Amino acid sequence: MNVLMKSSSEILKKHFGYDSFRPLQEEIISELLNGKDAMVLMPTGGGKSLCFQIPALMMEGTALIISPLISLMKDQVDALRTNGISASFINSSMNRDEENMAIEKCMRGETKLLYLSPERAMADLKGWLPRLKLSLIAIDEAHCVSQWGHDFRPVYKVLHQLRESFSNVPLITLTATADKLTRIDILSLLGLRSPKQFVSSFDRPNISLAVKFGMNKRDKIRDIYQFITKHKNESGIIYCTSRASTEEVALDLKELGIDAKCYHAGMSSDDRTKVQEDFINDEVQVVCATIAFGMGIDKSNVRFVLHYNLPKALENYFQEIGRGGRDGLKCDAILYFSIGDLIMLRKFAEESGQPQINLEKLERMKEYAEAQICRRKILLNYFGENLREHCNNCDVCGNPPKHFDGKLIAQKALSALKRIELEGKKVGGNLLIDVLRGMRNQEVLLPGLEKIKTYGAGADMSAKEWSHYILQMIQIGLMEIAYDDRNTLRITSFGDLVLKGTVTLSLVIPTIEETKIRISKDKIRSKKVVVEEDDTSLFEVLRKIRKEIASERGVPPYVIFHDKTLRLMEEARPMTLEEMLDISGVSQTKINLFGKKFLNAIIDYRN
Repeated sequence: MNVLMKSSSEILKKHFGYDSFRPLQEEIISELLNGKDAMVLMPTGGGKSLCFQIPALMMEGTALIISPLISLMKDQVDALRTNGISASFINSSMNRDEENMAIEKCMRGETKLLYLSPERAMADLKGWLPRLKLSLIAIDEAHCVSQWGHDFRPVYKVLHQLRESFSNVPLITLTATADKLTRIDILSLLGLRSPKQFVSSFDRPNISLAVKFGMNKRDKIRDIYQFITKHKNESGIIYCTSRASTEEVALDLKELGIDAKCYHAGMSSDDRTKVQEDFINDEVQVVCATIAFGMGIDKSNVRFVLHYNLPKALENYFQEIGRGGRDGLKCDAILYFSIGDLIMLRKFAEESGQPQINLEKLERMKEYAEAQICRRKILLNYFGENLREHCNNCDVCGNPPKHFDGKLIAQKALSALKRIELEGKKVGGNLLIDVLRGMRNQEVLLPGLEKIKTYGAGADMSAKEWSHYILQMIQIGLMEIAYDDRNTLRITSFGDLVLKGTVTLSLVIPTIEETKIRISKDKIRSKKVVVEEDDTSLFEVLRKIRKEIASERGVPPYVIFHDKTLRLMEEARPMTLEEMLDISGVSQTKINLFGKKFLNAIIDYRN
């Protein structure tokens, strides 16, 4: 294995601006330099790319990077080129002449990293690719090989042919999310030879975790609006289950003055590309999207990730929240959860090609959402990692649940449920709450449910409170959802014991956040959120310079410098280029390209 002379630490500083490696990076690099295979599991934002980018710069030849999405290739190539590294991709966005030029550069040994989709790699394996001098092969998003995973791509199953064609080069597979079944598939299907497995900590302590229960559509939009107004100039993603809900949420937010756009598979390719480019270039603040969004971008400054609906599995959830806070700065992850989500997702799971495993994954997701202990412990445990201390950065740690004797509340709900059933009526959660609260709507009055003894027995509590309590009763087994009978509620044998008063019962006092927001049209100026905030801070000055440089170079702003690097500049306020070079994320290449612009702005600000 021919290795060039510069050390990995020298390259790390010169091209990437970092003084030290993150955990496991150096060991993985060493493994590849020694010609050995490796399987890498690191969370999104954990530094996977450096594990193959640095050895690619240290070894003779071209590194072949298999990447599943065009946008992800462009992001990484833009970043590498900005760092002074010769990188390229070949994909369907290029014409024939552009492709030929890229291939010729590779054949002349002028390209250190080449990005191909798995489909393109398999096609070129029958053409020019075998003649290329490869230094290593990296298969990114390796979980796509597994039918048990959440992004199964059948073409990944034939990527082992790359190993067979290039038997003398090291192969590295990388993924951010893989349970035990998926890891087994990665090892057995991608042609790895006696690989060392590197499993990084999946903990992303900068991401704050929270779950909010039982909100209707109107309350969710109000809560989201209130949250976003506190995050001026900060990018965020709102994940929704359906295409229709992405459009509805984006429209609702736009009417309230939030700069939001939707993204889903029903849109044209051009429209999707435009939304994604606007987002990564900080031209739009919020994207309301289905789960496909965000896979192909390395945007580092996503400050919040909201889930409008419950995800179908913890793998999906972990990957999606991992798209926030990639620069290590604070990111908020808020999940909105309702019984309706659970019913809908269970139906999807039962109708899927793998109902048993999908129902099991949904159950684990539900357990996380319903947790009364540190959420991070549950999340990390799912990926085989134990967190011994409470994280103190989730809603449960910040506001531990308070228990009380809930037998009377449970008996009211159970009695009402039983009496409605005796009237021959199917009972869903909303109807039960309406009867308990003494509502006089058509669903209650037409069947005469206002005449039952427990009508209005819970009028002293809000619909939100009752929603919380009924969810708890389902969780602890007093009621169950009859999925085979129009998702109606039924009393269990344990519920009968509570109704008879033969057992005690403890419930948790719900945390109800009232979002009393009244917004009139005259408060929305030019469809922009009006928030009192200092726009003259040094950070904002540096952001504007970064945006100008990024626009000139045709790259996303975070490719120039991450928010974290700008924050460090704001804190250190260097007076020379040498002092600026000491800041994490500032490389010699970037100092040479545009360091003076940032330095002059800092000096002017100090003066």
